[in-house]
Amino acid sequence: MAGPLSHIRVLDLSRVLAGPWASQNLADLGAEVVKIERPGVGDDSRAFGPPWVKDASGRDTKDSAYFTSANRGKKSITLNISAPEGQAIARELARKSDVLLENYKYGDLARYGLGYDDLRVLNPKLVYCSVTGFGQTGPYRERPGYDFMIQGMGGMMSVTGEPDSLPGGGPQRAGVPIADIITGMYASIAICAALANRERSGRGQHLDLALLDSQIALLAYQNTNYFSTGEPPKRIGNLHPNIVPYQPFRTSDGDVILACGNDNLFRKFCEAAGCTGLAADPRFATNGKRVENRVELTRLLQEIFLRKKTSEWLERLETAGIPNGPINNIAQVYAEPQVKARNVRVELTNASGVKVPLVASPMRFSETPVEYRLAPPALGQHTEEVLRNLGKSDAEIAQLRAAKVI
Repeated sequence: MAGPLSHIRVLDLSRVLAGPWASQNLADLGAEVVKIERPGVGDDSRAFGPPWVKDASGRDTKDSAYFTSANRGKKSITLNISAPEGQAIARELARKSDVLLENYKYGDLARYGLGYDDLRVLNPKLVYCSVTGFGQTGPYRERPGYDFMIQGMGGMMSVTGEPDSLPGGGPQRAGVPIADIITGMYASIAICAALANRERSGRGQHLDLALLDSQIALLAYQNTNYFSTGEPPKRIGNLHPNIVPYQPFRTSDGDVILACGNDNLFRKFCEAAGCTGLAADPRFATNGKRVENRVELTRLLQEIFLRKKTSEWLERLETAGIPNGPINNIAQVYAEPQVKARNVRVELTNASGVKVPLVASPMRFSETPVEYRLAPPALGQHTEEVLRNLGKSDAEIAQLRAAKVI
């Protein structure tokens, strides 16, 4: 069956990660996504390499592996929107679209007659989603925003990393651009909600997504811990501020993660590990007490874990039904039987005939499954197709190309 958004047409004017992440979600869900890129250059992230996508001969192309992570399922059209002819084509596409997604700086698209107030006159049903660093309001709205700075400004780096007093201590960003990704996810949700509302109201609306807002929201219980205590949470490395033991331990040959999310699991762990006395100790009998006495409990548990190999602990904990896991590198991730069984890695053939490995969407539907129709596109791969669908003749397309509009 067709995907749940197979009736939706998306005009994607975003680039790099937050916006493209959202539009890739929509494409996975069946939407037709037309991605507008700058002639000759394209999305900035095409140049974020090495590593690069290989061609059929195994040589590097001009497209980065980074770009492929967020751009499957889309048609690429090159269009110079600074030219009046390019603006006119963009307006034609917007008139025929259900969703427009953009991540230009505040006010930039309005200079080209492509702002929300301009396009809702042409298409009152248009859902227009703007993704910026700081949003459409407030004193910072005109500032550019990048993931790294937002992780710092939004508090993520204050709670990520080892304490300053330990070796290697200090603020750390997440290993992926988490502010961009979570903003893209929130944008996906907002767009679907606006489309659902449009079914009742018949009207589109302007969605205002900000990296800073999204990053702050992602702090989750760290926010409410602060609200409850008045004290900003601090970096505690791999420890959990509210649950103990919920952390990695060194084994005789590696590491294993132990996650005892409640008192019953802690008791079961102590039985499996042969240390039932710890479960009966008043210092450790409840989670609240374990949090208070985490340093001593961690010391005692670390001594126990060093007595066995990682594989022995994983088997023992799994048999006892205690949440646990290894610390995998990414190659080990894809070797996991569960990952293989879930078909997390997929391959799509691109315009050069090369199979591009990608990560499947985690969204699984029983009736309207996710679709993987198009590999990440070559720059401008679908320009002529899209323009012909607008009714442009071969002569008109040739003229646009000669004028460097496309």
